[in-house]
Amino acid sequence: MEYKPKVIVFDLDYTLWPFYADAYMTLPLHKKDGIVHDKNNCKFELYPQSFDILRKLHSEGYKIGIASRTSEITGAKKLLELYDLKRYIHQKEIYPGSKKAHFAKLHKHLKVPLHDMLFFDDEWRNIKELREEGVTCVMIKDGINWDYVKRGLEDHNKKISEMQLNGLVS
Repeated sequence: MEYKPKVIVFDLDYTLWPFYADAYMTLPLHKKDGIVHDKNNCKFELYPQSFDILRKLHSEGYKIGIASRTSEITGAKKLLELYDLKRYIHQKEIYPGSKKAHFAKLHKHLKVPLHDMLFFDDEWRNIKELREEGVTCVMIKDGINWDYVKRGLEDHNKKISEMQLNGLVS
């Protein structure tokens, strides 16, 4: 039997896009020729597969969450809006602090246990603390892509299968 995560959660900085929102952007943001620019006309693009991954996972019935520590809350939300990603996201937790707090709120709002969540992030400290909470985590480098998604889905399936064999979940 295949066990799919009920929620798939993505970090933002260096996961969906190749920069730190709180370090490089100067608000306001605007879109020109399909690309988001800031006040200084600097470009802020997504990683090449980010849009398609969110669109496809959403179309397959997965709930999508965002968990980001950025202090540039307004800019991060505006980027999601301008790149038309908002429509694929069920819950956003974007603010500084521990990812444990982000996931506690994701759990509360989406009513999904942590062991039924899959998380992609580029920072080991976040991966480590959420694995301890039972979240299936995939450490990524150079942005999200389909290989990472496939690995995450396989890891989650294996984890839940083992938990079921051990009587930890039904």
